[in-house]
Amino acid sequence: MSLLLIFESAARHESYARAADELSLSQSAISRQVQTLETQLGIRLFSREGRSVRLTDAGRRYFDDLSDALGMIRSATLQAMSHQSGIGALRLAILPTFGAKWLLPRLNDFYAAYPGVTIHIHSRIGDIDFNAGDIDAAITVGFGEWPGLVAHRLHHESLVAVVRREAVRDGHAPTLEWMQEQPLLTVASNPQAWAQWFSHHRLDHRQMRIGPSFELTSHLILAVRAGIGVGLVPRMLVEDELLRGELAAAGETIASQRSYCLVYPPRNETLPSLAAFRGWLLGK
Repeated sequence: MSLLLIFESAARHESYARAADELSLSQSAISRQVQTLETQLGIRLFSREGRSVRLTDAGRRYFDDLSDALGMIRSATLQAMSHQSGIGALRLAILPTFGAKWLLPRLNDFYAAYPGVTIHIHSRIGDIDFNAGDIDAAITVGFGEWPGLVAHRLHHESLVAVVRREAVRDGHAPTLEWMQEQPLLTVASNPQAWAQWFSHHRLDHRQMRIGPSFELTSHLILAVRAGIGVGLVPRMLVEDELLRGELAAAGETIASQRSYCLVYPPRNETLPSLAAFRGWLLGK
């Protein structure tokens, strides 16, 4: 097992040095253990290129299969431990703004219902590498295709254009004509959102003035409040600002093609902590 764990770390990083740091071993010890495993298997797992290493084709296939197997072992171990102690932990990756605006304000209800479960929150944007071994499940947004993963839809996304409150005159939201003259702020993960909004309102796409792009929706919201431009954001993430009058909606709220989903690899499906969180989350 120690040989397999050392190989998995070296393969994940494709670096003996980084594996050594992760496992608190010397780089030469990592190299010797990998050579021992290669001798036992009768295949080359890595090709050496100067001081660097690269997985061979056989090594890549072995790593892919081994990652699933180690994940199953880890899952079984956590289940046994949580069954014995009544305490479980869930390592959850989540979109930063969704976590701050939607999940965290509700999380106290979960802890009240499941006091024996601890959720460790990791902010992540983009694809999640579950083979890295540091994440059990994730809440992310997409178009509904999650190959190799179990997915539960939580919310359909709806988009609303928002402007700073100073843009409202005499209680009237800005007109569509005014909107076309403003810089349109975008979130990098959804660059086509404004095209969908313009099509819904039957506006000429040639009139779009695409402005700055932001990685985080929360940063885009702050930019709108600062008067930098007009933002198009998921309505559920700006409800508080709209209710407080800090932002104003412009145009109709439109249905997006994306959904927020809870996703995880099948090997984690029976984790007690995930089962508890999934049941609570799907009831929201």
